[in-house]
Amino acid sequence: MALQGPEELGEPVEESEDLDDQDASSISPAEEITLPPGPGGDEETEEALLLPWDRFSAWLHCICVVGFDLELGQAVEVIYPHHSKLSEKEKTSICYLSFPDSNSGCLGDTQFCFRFRQGSNRKTSLGCFLETTDRDAPPCLKREQGHYYGYVYFRQVRDKSLKRGYFQKSLVLISQLPYVTFFHSLLKIMAPEYFEKQEPCLEAACNDIDRWPTPHPGRILTLPIMGVVLKVRIPTSYDKPGTSQLVQSAQSDSMVSIVLPTIHEVDLFRCFYPVFFHLQMLWELVLLGEALVVMAPSPAESSDTVLALVSCIAPLRYCSDFRPYFTIHDSEFKEYTTRTQAPPSVILGVTNPFFAKTLQHWPHIIRIGDMKQAGEMAKQMKVKKLKNLKTLDSKPGVYTAYKPYLNKDEEIIKQLQKGVQQKRPSAAQNAILRRYFLELTQSFIIPLERYVASLMPLQKSISPWKSPPQLRPFIQQDFMKTLEKAGPQLTSRLKGDWIGLYRHFLKSPNFDGWFRNRRKEMTQKLEALHLEALCEEDLQKRIQKHTEVETVDLVLKLKDKLTQAEREKLPVHPGTLEKLRAHIEGVILTLPEDLQGILHKPTTL
Repeated sequence: MALQGPEELGEPVEESEDLDDQDASSISPAEEITLPPGPGGDEETEEALLLPWDRFSAWLHCICVVGFDLELGQAVEVIYPHHSKLSEKEKTSICYLSFPDSNSGCLGDTQFCFRFRQGSNRKTSLGCFLETTDRDAPPCLKREQGHYYGYVYFRQVRDKSLKRGYFQKSLVLISQLPYVTFFHSLLKIMAPEYFEKQEPCLEAACNDIDRWPTPHPGRILTLPIMGVVLKVRIPTSYDKPGTSQLVQSAQSDSMVSIVLPTIHEVDLFRCFYPVFFHLQMLWELVLLGEALVVMAPSPAESSDTVLALVSCIAPLRYCSDFRPYFTIHDSEFKEYTTRTQAPPSVILGVTNPFFAKTLQHWPHIIRIGDMKQAGEMAKQMKVKKLKNLKTLDSKPGVYTAYKPYLNKDEEIIKQLQKGVQQKRPSAAQNAILRRYFLELTQSFIIPLERYVASLMPLQKSISPWKSPPQLRPFIQQDFMKTLEKAGPQLTSRLKGDWIGLYRHFLKSPNFDGWFRNRRKEMTQKLEALHLEALCEEDLQKRIQKHTEVETVDLVLKLKDKLTQAEREKLPVHPGTLEKLRAHIEGVILTLPEDLQGILHKPTTL
């Protein structure tokens, strides 16, 4: 009798109904509006178990202040909360990445973000809890495991009282969450207050954040911070792509200061405007995980462009490394600029002119000029040869020898050009472009989803008394055969070498990451179906034929199944785990009292 097997697929959870805007005047500032509870786990009980600073840690690792010292250079002056830990290597990364390169000439206030590797052996007491908050997030919004994001608000103003002649300081939020728009909005509230009132207001802000509800996908949250109330909704993987379920209601949001319709999306149209005619080619390069470098005049333009590139293949998660702002001081500088091997699958955003020489061997270079949008459309630019790229002062454009697999889509170019001529609002242009990329990615991924779904064993092959059946293997030739009748031509008007694009994609890190995730979901679904089949069995009748040893063995295996289901949050129907507990209890009660006492003891891990 085998009760254990592999771990894999998940039946799509029913899409939750759109939330009507509730009357926010009846909601306390840090209250949550929740979706109907999902299977497995009482989230309210989990929240009640949180300790001081756990809520803060669910959003941020820490807050840093980075200043400039004439003798020491950049230095971390303050870390909040004071108990937060950063390794020396992490502090060094934060120091160098929190200031623009000197050539950027960023006077006034500048916002940008960076991403860097976490130190090894980083552990958190919130590990299991954060997994439960993460499980319903879309792939692109899941918590980073090996990297931190740094969200920066940098101020540089003239100050004759200082030796250097300038006041230079950055307020930096360090987090594992990729909520770019949210954290930049948060900094716009916190940073000006901090520069005026210094440390006491940081302490107050940290205390505000530690009273926030945790960032559960699907919940509408009202978050008070320094006298302002933000209203946000964390998206779920079940949302209809391209929609926002958070709408401002003037009457009901009387106590809400700022409503954020998105927590993570950047303005694609503004970011891609300088390389407007190469949208589709850039989508292919990102999809295939090609080595890309963005050369920009400032960290703000560099980081926005890299984030726009990474998000253009949504809902697919970009699975390679990306650095929205990268400097010569970065710990991976040598690794990423070496000429002894091919450039890695990574997207780098740089501003230092030194990189024009250091990275000139890279296959694809995007040169971004000033993003202050011109009144008229940029003239059509041909793809430039890499040998023409000499310095960061080279003309904006895409420098590459890459030949796209798909024919150019003139329709989207004309549509956006017309929008510029008619002075269509930037938000509308952004929505058109985001919808275009979404439909292009969906057309590409649907045939893969359809084929992978066919690898799932039939439900009738699941026996409660055998290990769950294995998924059938992904065979590239078999998948390619399905494209003739059920390929992207069913949903996309684009012509070209789709087969070649798929062949290249199947060798990329993005395919590997996507397929690993799908295989895990499918294995978990098989485990869940196996568990449900087991719960429908008459165990009392079955154990009548068992010896005492076999019955004890059955109890231990059922307990293992229960532990696995709870740990992995298997997608079982409501009531399944209660039924399994009742089965276990019923079987234990058929055994002698001494064994009952042993089996009733909680399992020690």
